[in-house]
Amino acid sequence: QVQLVESGGGLVQAGESLRLSCAASGSIFSINAMAWYRQAPGKQREWVTGITSGVSTNYADSVKGRFTISRDDAKNTVYLQMNSLKPEDTAVYYCSANLKTTSWGTVRGYWGQGTQVTVSS
Repeated sequence: QVQLVESGGGLVQAGESLRLSCAASGSIFSINAMAWYRQAPGKQREWVTGITSGVSTNYADSVKGRFTISRDDAKNTVYLQMNSLKPEDTAVYYCSANLKTTSWGTVRGYWGQGTQVTVSS
C-alpha cells in the first residue's frame, strides 16, 4: 500500500508564504515524476507544477516566479514553496506521484488527500 500525505496548509494573508510537504510512504521501489495540483471551490482541479526524477521542473503560468517545487528522494517527499501568495491561490492542494512498487511493476499514479490553503486579502 502506498500513501501520500500532504501537510503545511493553512490561512495566510496576501503576500505571505507557505511551504507544503507531501511524503510518500509504503511499498515504494522508485518514484518518477511528482506534481502539485489544486482545486478551488467550484472549479476543476488544475495542474500547478511538476518535477521529474531528473529534477526538471515546470510551472503553470499563474505561479511561475512565485512557487518553487523541490524533492528529497531520500525522504520520498516533495515540497512546494509558495511565496507572494494571492487570494486566487486559495484552493485545496493535492500532490501526486508516479511510482513503482516493485522493480518489475508498472508505473502508477497516486494522489494525496489534499491540504487547504486559504489566502485572505
